[in-house]
Amino acid sequence: MESYRYKRILLKISGEALQGEEGFGIDPRVLDSISRQIKEVSEHKVEVAIVIGGGNIWRGEEAGHEGMDRVSADYMGMLATVINALALQDALEKKGVITRVQTAIVMQELAEPYIRRRAIRHLEKKRVVIFAGGTGSPYFSTDTAAALRAIEIGAEVILKGTNVDGVYTSDPRKNLKAVKFPELTYREAINRGLEIMDMTAFTLCMENKLPIIVFDINHEGNIKRAALGENVGTIIGTEPISGKGGNVT
Repeated sequence: MESYRYKRILLKISGEALQGEEGFGIDPRVLDSISRQIKEVSEHKVEVAIVIGGGNIWRGEEAGHEGMDRVSADYMGMLATVINALALQDALEKKGVITRVQTAIVMQELAEPYIRRRAIRHLEKKRVVIFAGGTGSPYFSTDTAAALRAIEIGAEVILKGTNVDGVYTSDPRKNLKAVKFPELTYREAINRGLEIMDMTAFTLCMENKLPIIVFDINHEGNIKRAALGENVGTIIGTEPISGKGGNVT
């Protein structure tokens, strides 16, 4: 049996990753791929918690910049994460994976309220726990929710699944000369001004020495590779693993 490096992971899935090539909403093919990857990892005694974004449906910060009341816009964004969480739960349970959705905002007809001890108990029973609703407060991103929940439940790593295969010097979709970092320290990422997470989330990870792996979630098998500790994406931590620091490939 393969030896997984991490026993409890927090998988952060951006809402944009769910839209695939559709540009909006949820692409059923992407949802099927992600749920299949999660099932593969959860069947190998890895405890999986998930925080999911809502950017494929609604982006509160952008709506706030357009003149909408920021608090209302952010609450709408939280509801978008619940839609995505329920879609992911349905996809997982159709594959035989037992799941629980917990929300930061109480909506008992749809999901459990977030209770830390209950979430940990679900994980110990090998249920996949999906955290929705962000932190439950406006002005905080789902990246911050991911960092906070990971620390609260004692996750060993945050696996940040995106549409890009790691952290680059600039957006590789816009700049063909952008260069990928295989690994970074928190301090290097801050000094270089790299937008891996918002500063609140990133600071939480840095202060609690919680490593982050940024990888392409659309590449089949990457969740498993990250959990195994293979070289996938970019790893950010307290110190370089290979001693290369911020060197790039």
